[in-house]
Amino acid sequence: MDHVFRHYARYVGFIKKERNMGYSQQSQEAGRTLLPDLVRVFALIGIALVNVTLLAYPINTGYHDGAMVTFADKGTDFLVNSVFTLKSYTLFSFMFGVGFAFQMKGAQMRGKGFGARYSRRIFGLFVLGALHGAFLYQGDILFLYGILGTILFLFRDASVKTLIKTGIGVYVFQTVIMGLGTAAIYFGHQFAAEDMAAELVSMQEADIKSLAAFGSGTFIEAATVRFAQWLQIVGFGSLIQGFGAFAFFLFGLAAVKSEIIANPSAQIWSKFRRIFLPIGLIGSAIGAYIYTSTDDMMSVEMMLGMFIMTAASPFSTAGYLGLIAKWSEGPMTGFKTFMARGGTATLTAYLMQSLLMSYIFCGYGLGYYAKLGAAQCIAIALAVAVFTIIFASVWRIYFKRGLMENLLRSWTYLGKR
Repeated sequence: MDHVFRHYARYVGFIKKERNMGYSQQSQEAGRTLLPDLVRVFALIGIALVNVTLLAYPINTGYHDGAMVTFADKGTDFLVNSVFTLKSYTLFSFMFGVGFAFQMKGAQMRGKGFGARYSRRIFGLFVLGALHGAFLYQGDILFLYGILGTILFLFRDASVKTLIKTGIGVYVFQTVIMGLGTAAIYFGHQFAAEDMAAELVSMQEADIKSLAAFGSGTFIEAATVRFAQWLQIVGFGSLIQGFGAFAFFLFGLAAVKSEIIANPSAQIWSKFRRIFLPIGLIGSAIGAYIYTSTDDMMSVEMMLGMFIMTAASPFSTAGYLGLIAKWSEGPMTGFKTFMARGGTATLTAYLMQSLLMSYIFCGYGLGYYAKLGAAQCIAIALAVAVFTIIFASVWRIYFKRGLMENLLRSWTYLGKR
């Protein structure tokens, strides 16, 4: 009888100690360390707070289409842009590089081929990304990760030094692109005012379609418009985030190869906290202030703010990694275990965020599209993020892997290890 009770308790989580041991043991078996899982959880929260803009309001005007009314609206929007915008996707991208390295090491330890299985995984990301972009969230990142993940495979044998130098170069190029974009907007206003005005009218017409499709349209009508927008974002998003994401893929791979990912007390994490974080936060705050100072999506101010935030993002991201590394050093508390366990099912949580928020805001769901203030939208996004993390963590008490993680893994291995 005692054996039966203990077997039951291990799976339903009645014994706290066994729950903690379960996470630790599974992490060791999978070659996981605590730091990556905590980073994933933090990134999930930021992603929800940033993504809600596109789910709650039209793609071009965002919150400026009637959501910036109160001081709370303006304050929370500024805070999200200062702390999370262009920083959350870099954290997530860093973790993709870390995950790639862990998968490669795992295959080597088992004496299994990596290339074929990785190619199936990438194909799975393409499929999930396309479905996600068409039906739930047009700002999907998974499809882009599939593209960049294919390129990352070419760097699998690169040295740490090569990975870091290449990553820095790629991110500098990303920043240059944003700078050129700012210059293009400036000269466009100076020498092609009519063309700029025509583009603004086109953007306004696109937003009218968004209001109709997402505000009161059926699921199919919304999906049709969302798919068209996703196709545009795939190309444009590659310029805005693609190079930056790939740079952090390389940094994540380098972190595993240098073994600092498994050593949260490494000196580099302290340097990130003390030096990089202040630079990143100050730069991001300046960029966010300029970015949110105007409601004109074609303004030089908005593009300049985005450029400054892009330049500051690597410093903030590194600083966040340093802070999370410090947190991971402390004793293994129940809260830390719970959060880290949620970080083992981030694909499930990420897709669930889009599912819940699209239902909350779209007309085929609760119908709050373009009806709430920015502060309310951000509060909803935070609640959704926390819920998905709780769901993922509780799910992992009962099951070895997250729901979508298990699906992607089954396809990757085709039932074989």
